[in-house]
Amino acid sequence: MVNKRLIYYLETNKIFSPFQSGFRQGLSTVDNLLALETEIRNAFLRRQHTVAIFFDIEKAYDRSWRFGILRDLYDSNLRSNLPIFIQNFLKLRKFRVKIGNELSDFFTQEEGVPQGSVLSVTLFALKINDILKQLPPSVKGFLYVDDLYISCTGDNIHFIERQLQLAVNKIRQWSSFNGFTFSTDKASCIHFCRKRHLHPEPEILLEGQLINVVNEVKFLGVTFDKKTHFQSPCNETTQKT
Repeated sequence: MVNKRLIYYLETNKIFSPFQSGFRQGLSTVDNLLALETEIRNAFLRRQHTVAIFFDIEKAYDRSWRFGILRDLYDSNLRSNLPIFIQNFLKLRKFRVKIGNELSDFFTQEEGVPQGSVLSVTLFALKINDILKQLPPSVKGFLYVDDLYISCTGDNIHFIERQLQLAVNKIRQWSSFNGFTFSTDKASCIHFCRKRHLHPEPEILLEGQLINVVNEVKFLGVTFDKKTHFQSPCNETTQKT
């Protein structure tokens, strides 16, 4: 009931970004997949480049900043008993680990949201929501809860590279302030282009490391390759059998 009231308030007051589609009524993974596919196909028709970067947030739920969540609720003008309940829901969480018949001592969870609760998903979505506001106008961004990708399309690969580097710097700064960390090993970059002549691959840094440029990437269960052909999990299973 608490989660339904919170979602109703957030949706009614348009707090969520229209590009955050995770666990929202009328939205699904299909929205993000179609947005990416449409951008790529339009770029192919115009003989342009599209470069997309896919991020992995390390221990996203465990590192959600509790004070930041409460601050976001306050900034959303949410008052009265609901934020008080949420504050009590988040604080003083303790847990034990059971192995066989043995129980460990209690551990205190000082940050993060409790996993397994529908309310935690909504609170995390609220906390991560503002990351999309950090992007420059030329860069698009889409979220499905903690699955984030950004993309940029244009005629000049060097312009795209500069815009994406600016975007990465901004979201890294935002995530650092809000307690999130991106995995440099799991981040990937893919360059969609059908031009025949050779062109340099984008070089974009995350935490001082070059983001790995790949030929294909799996996003929300669908594989995109750079040319681009799409494969759903069903298609992949059919090919294997």
